[in-house]
Amino acid sequence: MQDIPRDQLAGALRRGAVKKHVAAIHVSGKLTLLQRKLSNVLLLNAYDTLITSTRHQIDARTLCLMIGYNSNDMDTLKQSLRGLAETVAEWDMLDEKGQQEWGVSSLLSFARLRGGVCEYAYSPALAEKLHDPKVFALINLNIQRRFTSGHALALYENCYRFVRTGSTGWWPIDLFRRLMGVDGSAYYETFKHLNAKIIKPAVAEVNKTSNIVVTPEVRKAGRAVTDIRFLIAENPQLAILDLDDGAGARHGPVYARLRALGVSDRLARQWLNLHGEEQVLAKLAYVESKDGVRSKIGYLTAALDGSAAAAPAGQGALAPAQPVASAVPSASPRAERLRRILEAVKARTPTQRDADKRLFSSQLPDARLREDFERHGWMSPLNAARIAEFWEEIAPGTMAGAE
Repeated sequence: MQDIPRDQLAGALRRGAVKKHVAAIHVSGKLTLLQRKLSNVLLLNAYDTLITSTRHQIDARTLCLMIGYNSNDMDTLKQSLRGLAETVAEWDMLDEKGQQEWGVSSLLSFARLRGGVCEYAYSPALAEKLHDPKVFALINLNIQRRFTSGHALALYENCYRFVRTGSTGWWPIDLFRRLMGVDGSAYYETFKHLNAKIIKPAVAEVNKTSNIVVTPEVRKAGRAVTDIRFLIAENPQLAILDLDDGAGARHGPVYARLRALGVSDRLARQWLNLHGEEQVLAKLAYVESKDGVRSKIGYLTAALDGSAAAAPAGQGALAPAQPVASAVPSASPRAERLRRILEAVKARTPTQRDADKRLFSSQLPDARLREDFERHGWMSPLNAARIAEFWEEIAPGTMAGAE
């Protein structure tokens, strides 16, 4: 992705700072990482018509692929949707007239799976709040996919909404426990445990993988911690992840073709921003050439993610990925090994790829190697030999003859 001057960015996440009260919607933290990602994708899909439409739709297979789990696992999707319908969103803010407004709503007022389509709705009051960038900031999918902990993603979501003011303000410690989803645990009533198991790991992941850096501060009454707040600053090393695809993308022919296919405005702009017009156009042309694919949007999602090759006619199912041409020259054994590793990665499902990374990282003996892997992924120079051995175990024969 090319560097884009921040002053040229457009979109909801790039608007000017709110001068007065910054409102926040507090969502109960008792959501799994998968449910949090699902919630963000549903909101992204619905955002363009959040106020004008009472119901929204997205292809169920596309939804599964976008949050990174088996696209045939409808039971998991049902369970996650049920969790969102049972989750409470609460806001306490100043309205346009400066009067205090408190409200509560289920995160989803309705969800249904029928004919391979997920249909869902928000309550009118919550939809109004979610659509206002002064109240609720959309989470870029490129940032979301980097999180491996539900507590870290919960902390990021609740802090990112205050990025322009530089601080979350003081939260009563009981509210913070609720936001992290541990309010029902006696173990986390002790701040020492809460800090060691929830706060420190979540802060570390947010600071390492997101576009902001957060610093916790506490307030005490005697020796007891009563409140907590987080100071927030932009992470200069990862600020590029904050790109909210600009309106300029709407003028291109590739954007028009995506919209004609049924891709939402925001998703089309995010794809163009993340992958570039040339790659999106190539994948789009490939998908459009396929006859009998039931869900072309789902297929395109998988193609851009690198996990699709061919779908049986009339099914829209994903077959194992075909080897793709690598941008790495094959003139040396090392380049050939890397090419094969990248092909093996492409052949895995999104869920498998996440699990592969976690498994490999857990096997690294020291922080220096783990940091290099987090920075460079499967192209990590410090872990090249270990990576080759790992993929030979995952897919025997991968490295055969690569020397």
